[in-house]
Amino acid sequence: MSIVALAIDALLPALELIGFSIGTTQVIDNQLLITMIFLGLGLGPLFFGPISDSLGRKPVVYMGFSIFIIASLICVFSKSLEMMIVGRILQGIGLSAPRTISIAMVRDTYSGDYMARIMSFITVVFIFVPIIAPAMGKFVLDHYNWQAIFYVQLFFSILVSWWFWKRQPETLSKEHRIKFTSDIFINGLKEILKAKRTVGFTIISGFVTGSFMVYLSTAQQIFQTQYDLKEQFPYIFAGIAIAIGSATFLNGTLVVKYGMEKMVTASLITFFSVSLLYVVLFHGEANPDIGILLSFFGLQFFAIGFLFGNLRALAMEPVGHIAGIGAAITGFISTTMAVPLSTFIGRFVSETALPLFYGFSVCSSLAILVLVYLKMSNKKVNPKISINEI
Repeated sequence: MSIVALAIDALLPALELIGFSIGTTQVIDNQLLITMIFLGLGLGPLFFGPISDSLGRKPVVYMGFSIFIIASLICVFSKSLEMMIVGRILQGIGLSAPRTISIAMVRDTYSGDYMARIMSFITVVFIFVPIIAPAMGKFVLDHYNWQAIFYVQLFFSILVSWWFWKRQPETLSKEHRIKFTSDIFINGLKEILKAKRTVGFTIISGFVTGSFMVYLSTAQQIFQTQYDLKEQFPYIFAGIAIAIGSATFLNGTLVVKYGMEKMVTASLITFFSVSLLYVVLFHGEANPDIGILLSFFGLQFFAIGFLFGNLRALAMEPVGHIAGIGAAITGFISTTMAVPLSTFIGRFVSETALPLFYGFSVCSSLAILVLVYLKMSNKKVNPKISINEI
């Protein structure tokens, strides 16, 4: 899963230079180099998920890495924005296999709050890469060129593929595999749509992922262009990644004590409150001091750190018997929600960071409404449950 973060974050310091090389006419078009890989990450699981339920998990991971290698070479030799977008979408499609199948493999092996605990530890590793990736990307850029960043990604993808082959056993036994048919996706979709909690927590995940994607696609523009912190950008990005990682690591302990839903509820309320406070304080104003902005970002992404693993675990819990197609469809829904949300909001982040917090406020408020609906539905199904238990 960490290769996904590497493919996204190592490129951030080079967006402006890549845009110049491929002839982009507007700075905001460079955001597409980030958002389009997420489009591929959303589309790919629709193919890889059902196949993994039929063939097993490991062969599908190898398929994905093979596509990623080809896509990376397309990016290296791109001469236009359109070709680069094709390469980035294909990179996302390829990486969607290890990303989605990793989640399915966790669900094959664990369940309940312990599954959320395992997801938290995996996410810690996933978050560790953004801490070092921008600095690594800047180092490569300073000493070589932007194409070399893609070659570094290729090297690590091959290394991880080898380690995965060497160390990771197959988690889907032959007796639990589903025969691949033309109806496997339709049947899986019907079953998932019947699981109200799976759909609800997937939609919440879409709003949260959309918020995070807006930040990823605009961070370079905010810190390097608006604040003129080009040299400091990798370290700023690393600091915010540490905030997410520390929350995710802490979640591994707290989720077993308090449960996934309580952690999600508290985190969503915090995320909404912090973003709303920023909007109230700086509405119509210029960017505040960088220390103030980083404080708000730190608080918000600390809250987000408690959401990623818990939301995926909550969504996957009712569909463990079809974990491959379940991970595929839930990932597709959340990502296809997130891409247009982030692209739309990102278009407004040109002069100040304020539109980013407007987007955070709207996305988190909608996520809270969905959560309230799920809790009320759960109360109707289990009328004896007390408010404190909910």
